[in-house]
Amino acid sequence: METYLTDLDRHAARGNKGKFLPSAALKIFLTASVSRSMANQHESIDLRSPPVDPSAAAGFSWFPGPPPPNYTCTLTPELVAKAREELQEKPEWRLRDVQALRDMILKEQPNLRTRLDDAFLLRFLRARKFDYDRAMQLLLNYHAGRKAWPEVFQDLKPSTVKHVLDKGFLTVLPQPDPSGRYILCLRPGKWKPNDYPFVDNVRALYLTLEKLIQPEETQVNGIVILADYSGVGMSQASNPGPFLAKKVVSILQDGFPIRIKAVNIINEPRIFKGIFAIIKPFLKEKMAERYILHGSDLRSLHQNIPRLVLPEEYGGTAGQLDMCAWSRLLLDCEEEFIVEFCQPDPLEGVVLPDSMLFEGEQARGQDEDTFRGLRSQLYYCY
Repeated sequence: METYLTDLDRHAARGNKGKFLPSAALKIFLTASVSRSMANQHESIDLRSPPVDPSAAAGFSWFPGPPPPNYTCTLTPELVAKAREELQEKPEWRLRDVQALRDMILKEQPNLRTRLDDAFLLRFLRARKFDYDRAMQLLLNYHAGRKAWPEVFQDLKPSTVKHVLDKGFLTVLPQPDPSGRYILCLRPGKWKPNDYPFVDNVRALYLTLEKLIQPEETQVNGIVILADYSGVGMSQASNPGPFLAKKVVSILQDGFPIRIKAVNIINEPRIFKGIFAIIKPFLKEKMAERYILHGSDLRSLHQNIPRLVLPEEYGGTAGQLDMCAWSRLLLDCEEEFIVEFCQPDPLEGVVLPDSMLFEGEQARGQDEDTFRGLRSQLYYCY
């Protein structure tokens, strides 16, 4: 017991700006023996990460793979230092922090069907700078999103969104930027409301984020979004509405363990003012500040994303935009996503806090009332 207390005191005072209190840490670690006995009864939880087909990964060597099943850190010394500075991640305490979160889950949510392996839980700790409580809330939000939006998560696998990928709605550029951040390229103008429901775009986006977050590099560096609004008109702008917009923003901000470091908007039409009026009320101030509007000024874009990693379509020198490589990568990971998403409801039997990510149908009514006012802004901008 004395060893525990000494270690915990050091852990509580490690410089995380007061986010870890000794009493909270003691509570977690002193209940470890209880949690372990509960883990023995936690048979519905698969502690392993989903299998990854090595042959599929080998064909796409430009995109890094996930950590090995038995976790071993794959970060370079530079990224270890970056994680220490930006995320308060201490290599010497990393696995202890993971175990603390695991014990917390088993104690507070013993019925939650979730992965408990080190690599998976590290995503949530890194996304919330190793704050146990916030990481736990993010994990609950992650699963609550699936329950609140079944039309997105039911039977979610790459083959069901092939039509979205074929349209060229999204891709990931093959080279990261100088900060090591992969660039998610969205082209909403490629979608027409008569083609398929907007929710299919969200499905493809979510699968892409799930693949992007697997490598530890992405967990530390975050990602950058490049949204090309060429061809976006009134039909695309008004179709999702604020209720869907709010759900998408809620998932990206509070329901998924990824760090979005910048959102670069290019070729936005006049109507974008109306589109942003729908989105902005749901954005946190920090996220809203990361939106950068470039218009058609590629020189402005190149100040944020260098030409070296951009395709020719955006004034870059990295060749033509390839929409097929990322599509093939996702489709070759079909079995991996079946294991991850085509399973029973992870929240069945789980009692969630009163205040969760989504507010349900009452919020839908309020958002639709707001949309009536915003729609007039859209028509005015158009």
